[in-house]
Amino acid sequence: MIERESHITDPQETETDNSNQFDLALRPKTLSEYVGQNDIKMNLGVGIKAAKKRGEPVEHILLYGPPGLGKTTLANIVAREMGVNIKTTSGPAIEKQGDLASILSNLEENDILFIDEIHRIKTHIEEILYSAMEDYALDIIIGKGPAARSMRIELPKFTLIGATTKAGSLSSPLRDRFGHIYKLDFYNNEEMESIIHRSANLLKMDIEENAVKEIAKCSRRTPRIANRLLKRVRDFAEVEDKKTIEAELTKSSLKTMGVDVVGLDRTDRKILLTIIEKFNGGPVGLNTIAAATAEETETIEDLYEPYLMQIGFLDRTNRGRMVTPNAYAHLKIEYIQNENQKNLFY
Repeated sequence: MIERESHITDPQETETDNSNQFDLALRPKTLSEYVGQNDIKMNLGVGIKAAKKRGEPVEHILLYGPPGLGKTTLANIVAREMGVNIKTTSGPAIEKQGDLASILSNLEENDILFIDEIHRIKTHIEEILYSAMEDYALDIIIGKGPAARSMRIELPKFTLIGATTKAGSLSSPLRDRFGHIYKLDFYNNEEMESIIHRSANLLKMDIEENAVKEIAKCSRRTPRIANRLLKRVRDFAEVEDKKTIEAELTKSSLKTMGVDVVGLDRTDRKILLTIIEKFNGGPVGLNTIAAATAEETETIEDLYEPYLMQIGFLDRTNRGRMVTPNAYAHLKIEYIQNENQKNLFY
């Protein structure tokens, strides 16, 4: 296999691409730089080495888990480790069968195609992927009615890496065609502190150890959020002409941003308080919560629920969402169990 320098090509370029270049600089470039997700790194490392020895592309990879945990970063690392190009797009950006067919037919040998939010690909478009992933071929129907005929176009061998926050929304035929399926978990405090130290070094920032710990506690165990908070705290430090980011400055900055000691922001608290004050702590349906908080159901389900459930502040039952006694204690509200909760367990 001829190795080529890896780069990112996005068929659906947007104005946000340029603004994200600074964030891209903080992302690790190799598996050895990547902090956490050790089992995934080990298995991916084996798969990459084996594929390079055989001179073949890596088997198709599915990465799933809450947003901000490093799915896109891992996809780019695989490309760099393999020494191949990566082309990126997203499920919602692929509107017609022709869009996907065009992307696939323009791949080179051993390229990687990264599809973010792959669960949002429409079913009739998804069907093109079946033969592309298994046989490296495109099956296209030309014409309509009795005159319609099928034509097969051969494709170069490639690797599809799909990323999703909702693995259960993928159809079984598509999910079964991935050779590697990995779930990314939330990071622990030690891993978060390592990530913050690394980002601070890349940003050429002096930061106290206690300040690192404060940001790690408030980062929702998510690298993307940790880097965002670090950069916002840096803004406060620069405005106050601080050469070193100290713990007290970090605490006051996070408080000003509305982030509390366990990482809850204003929207988290709004969701919890809405369930407590308007629905007596639950159970209450997701659509009702969304209407009461003026948030999208997908936003609540993808961005807020996973962490609230992870820290034991929200419970999802077959009758709806319920705020737990732990959340009441954190919000300093007296917990009184209502009649609807008596037969449900946390």
